[in-house]
Order: sequence, then C-alpha cells, then structure tokens
Amino acid sequence: MATTKPTTPKDASAKKAAAPKAAAKPAPKRASAGKAVVMAEPETLRTQAGSLLGQAGDKLKDAADQGKTKAGGAMDELASMVEGVAASLDEKLGAQYGDYARKAAGAVSGVADTLKTKEVDELMDSARDFVRKRPAVAIGAAAALGFVLTRLIKAGNDDE
Repeated sequence: MATTKPTTPKDASAKKAAAPKAAAKPAPKRASAGKAVVMAEPETLRTQAGSLLGQAGDKLKDAADQGKTKAGGAMDELASMVEGVAASLDEKLGAQYGDYARKAAGAVSGVADTLKTKEVDELMDSARDFVRKRPAVAIGAAAALGFVLTRLIKAGNDDE
C-alpha cells in the first residue's frame, strides 16, 4: 500500500504560489472553426497603406478639382450679377457707386479666372504663401467669410 506523505504548511504555500504563475500565462489564441489567422508581412502592410493613401489623395484631388470648377462658375455668375446691379446703382445713387460695383465685379471675375486657369496644387501653394506673408489679413478674411457664410445659411434655413 502506498503511503501518502502528509503535507506541511510550507508545501501547501509553495503549491499556491506556483499556481498563479501558471495561470498568468495567456493561452495561445486559436482560430475559430474554418477561419485561419494570417499575419501580413510589414512590407506588404506598408505597400497596402501607401496604395490606400494614393487612392485617397487621388479622390481628394478630383473632389477639389470639381469644387474649383463649381466655385469658378459661381463666381462668374456673381460677377455678372454685380455688373448688372452697377447700372441701377448709377441711376439711384450716382456713378461713383456704380463704379465701385463694377470694380468689385472685375475683382470677382479675376478670382474666377484664376480658379479656372490654375491647378489645385498651385492654388494651395499660393494660399500658403499669402497666409505666411499676411497672417492678419488671412485671419480677417477667414472671419469675414465665416460671418457671410453663416448669414447665408441662416437666411436659407429661414426660407424653408
């Protein structure tokens, strides 16, 4: 008959101390039934990320080109509207105010022509240069544009 050795408190505490160490080690992850876990190579991931970034950049450029075209057309329409208003200003307020309107129409038309002739990258470079050279004017223009857009949006929502 086999004899069992009585455990001492020292032996019991050694077993308890060893148990958490074994439990702390995470079990290896297994794939679900029918699913294989495949780790891609770092170089493959870099290539795929570069490809996705290139596609996103192309789509962004296309959207910017479409926006540039629409903005140029809208500015042409605005310039012709202001030009039309100039004649009525001549009659109602005087030639001086009509001249101001014609100058404004010419400036808007010039911006529209610039939008049509330059590429998006050129426009972005020009904008960066302008902001670097005249940050106060750029901030003031951004604030004024924000104010005008807010007023236009509010007026559009009030009509509906």
